[in-house]
Parts: sequence; C-alpha cells; structure tokens
Amino acid sequence: MKTEDQINPSPTAALEEAQAVLRARDFWAALVLMGLSAFFLWRTSFIPLWGENRAGVQGGDWYNSAALVPLGIFSAMFVLSLVLLRIAVREGGAKRALSAVGIGWNRAEALRFTTLGVILFFYIAGLVPRVDFILCSGLLITALIYGYHGGHAVRMLLGAVIVGLAGLYAMVLHLPRAQWAQHDDDWLVLVLWIGLTLWQMWSGRGTRLARVIPVIAVLAPTILVCAMAFGFRQNVPNRGGLIFKQIEYHYYVTLKPIWSGK
Repeated sequence: MKTEDQINPSPTAALEEAQAVLRARDFWAALVLMGLSAFFLWRTSFIPLWGENRAGVQGGDWYNSAALVPLGIFSAMFVLSLVLLRIAVREGGAKRALSAVGIGWNRAEALRFTTLGVILFFYIAGLVPRVDFILCSGLLITALIYGYHGGHAVRMLLGAVIVGLAGLYAMVLHLPRAQWAQHDDDWLVLVLWIGLTLWQMWSGRGTRLARVIPVIAVLAPTILVCAMAFGFRQNVPNRGGLIFKQIEYHYYVTLKPIWSGK
C-alpha cells in the first residue's frame, strides 16, 4: 500500500524527483554530445594543421589552417560534454539512467530533442557545406531562439520543418558537394529566413524578443565569418555564397584600398 507521501508528494520531494530525472537525461545527452564531437574531431583531423598544403597555399603558419576553427568548436563541445557527464554522474544521474528506474516517457522532452536533432543535422550536413554561411546561420539562429524560447511545441516543429526543408533541398540538389556558381539553395534559404523572421515578428509583435531575434541573426554570423575570413585568414565555408561573395568583393575592391592608401 502506498504511503501518504507517495500519494501526495511534498513540493521538496517532487523537486528532487524532477532533478533526478533531469540528471538522468543529462547523462544520455552528454554521451550523445561526446560521440558527435569526437566524430567531428576525427573528421577535422583530416585537414592539415602543420606545414602542408592548405586551401591551395603550400606551407605557412598553423594559425592559417582551415582546421583551426572546427578544431576549437568541436573541442569545446567535447569539453562541455565531459563537464555535463561529470555533473550527471556526481549527482546520481548515471545510476538512474542505467537502471532506467522512473525515467519514463516525456513527450515534451522527446519532441524537444528530436526537433533539435533535426535542425542541427540539416544545418551541419546540408547547409554549411553548400549554402552561404551568413544565410544558413541566420536561419539557424532564428529557428533556435524563436522555437525554443518558452518551450512552445508548435514553434519547435516549425523551426525543424523549415531548416529541414532547406537542408534537404541543398543536399539533394547539390550532392556530393556544393555548386557554388549556382545560388538556388541560397535563395531558398533567404526566402525561408525572411518568412520565418516576419512570422515571428508578427506572432510576437510588441515583445522585445521579436525585435532582438533579427538583429542577433544578422549580426552574429556576419561578424563571425568576417572575423574568420579577414581577421584570422581562415578558409570560410562556401566563399562564393550569395551574401559573402559580395562582402568579400567590396572588402578587397572598395574598403581595403581606402586604408591602404591605394
């Protein structure tokens, strides 16, 4: 027979139960993140880092290698997964996850992880290698902030469908690699990004978030790719993309001669 505490758990007991379930999920999430980051670190290891031909340039310094940025990103992901795993193990999440006691099925959590997985997969595998970096990253940022701020299921699904549609189009039409001279996938991503931005601004009209999302989505990838290309001299993805191609042209033709005095 169940006790009174089991029938009507106290707020403290309910909070502890929720934290235990969360730590169990953190354990599995850490393992998945560790596996993904290890895989991409392995793939990054194929890009020469020391004294070899890199992006058509023979020799050179290590900080000019195209492997530098992905190495930093996926190393940070790997460290993050280790930290998350340590927290989960220390607070009993590993024991609970492995025993599978009381974790149960949470539809909201399953939807969140599934849609997030779809978005990241099509962004990494479909969009980054084939679509202008600013466009695909702007679409990603918009879908993530709009979809996952507040935990609305419809927004998550909408973001996953839009990013998935763009990524699937790019993968199917331009396999096995990008055809940078053609921008049909760039234009599709641009239209989808504008459409999602207008929709979130209309649905969230009057809120600060609706005004902030477009600013972050435009500035963050633009600053990042310009810093990579012109500051650190990195071989950025898809230099012939619809937007970055224009930025690179005006940087070398319009801006650089001004401060060079030519």
